[in-house]
Amino acid sequence: MEGKHSTNYNNENYVPKAFRNKQNNNYYGRENERREGKMANKKTKKKRKGLKIFGIIVLILIIMLGAIVGAGYWFISDKFSKMQQVDINEEELNVSAQAEENLSEYRNIAIFGVDSRSNNLEQGNRSDCIIIASINNNTKEVRLISVYRDTYVQIEGHGLDKITHAYSYGSAPLAIKTLNTNLDLNIKEFVTVNFDSVAEAVDQLGGVNINIESQEELKYLNSYIDETAKVTGKSNAKVSGTGRQHLNGVQAVAYSRIRYTAGGDYKRTERMRTVIEAMVDKIKTKSIGEINSFIDFMMPKVYTNITAGDIISLLPSVASFKIGESLGWPYNTKGITLDRWYGVPITLESNVTKLHQELFGETDYTPTQDVKTISNQIINKTGYRK
Repeated sequence: MEGKHSTNYNNENYVPKAFRNKQNNNYYGRENERREGKMANKKTKKKRKGLKIFGIIVLILIIMLGAIVGAGYWFISDKFSKMQQVDINEEELNVSAQAEENLSEYRNIAIFGVDSRSNNLEQGNRSDCIIIASINNNTKEVRLISVYRDTYVQIEGHGLDKITHAYSYGSAPLAIKTLNTNLDLNIKEFVTVNFDSVAEAVDQLGGVNINIESQEELKYLNSYIDETAKVTGKSNAKVSGTGRQHLNGVQAVAYSRIRYTAGGDYKRTERMRTVIEAMVDKIKTKSIGEINSFIDFMMPKVYTNITAGDIISLLPSVASFKIGESLGWPYNTKGITLDRWYGVPITLESNVTKLHQELFGETDYTPTQDVKTISNQIINKTGYRK
């Protein structure tokens, strides 16, 4: 079953540090080494090979289980006991009564990719990758929603800020609460992985095949390889050309971090999904023994509140899962520089409305008062109404 990406680049382009005017005071620190120039209004939609059955919870939780379901509960429990598991208080996640009722048919799981230099996946790490895996319990359709890291939202206790900072301020509970509050969602489960550990995972799989689209993309890919190699302690071998390339772990992570080409950070989220898809395709070619070794290698690098029992409960439905269209959110944004650069949803209320109409089929959806209030706060702060 094939899926497809839908990407809207109706956002400001990013500009690399080397190309910025050093006298331009609109940039503040590492967070803002980009974004200058015109709006890119072109809307593009690309079909790619889908995640198929197992691309639900990124890299780990369901990818391997279809192959080992016959091994029994004790075996699966033993494997997943190696994960970094945590209990969180669902009452603190701010799931509104409206979301609880309207989204009762959907299991929405938050996936966070953090930029940690260790296996500490708790508070203090920004979530550079935020994906919502939305499972329709009735139709078994799975859709992946990338939430752009610079999106300007309300974070409890910290005011209006980038959504990527929520995880740093309060780990997974605050990040989930921020998603629920600003997007009217019912998320209660999460998975966090250190995105740098993807380099090790890709190497464990023997590399992945990725299409390098242009010389510009190749240039930035090779520039990121040096930094990624330094962090991981691995080789910094460069990629020699465009087109379909076989990438090792460092190269795949470097590819997923490119954000200075057309589409900026919005295109980067698509690259992250592309790497995940390539890994899923690769792992499905492995033997049960190889998958078993991969599980043992990756489990300690996962931080989650999903238990082995939760995962086993999904197994009877796995064979019927199908991947629908994946998308990036918010749909419409406009950049602004305040103390730093932010991607402002135009408006939060209309972007949330469109999400619920498109993703959950709520044709008569009306945002909660929380969303309306936050949307007005953003308008008052930025002046952006359209």
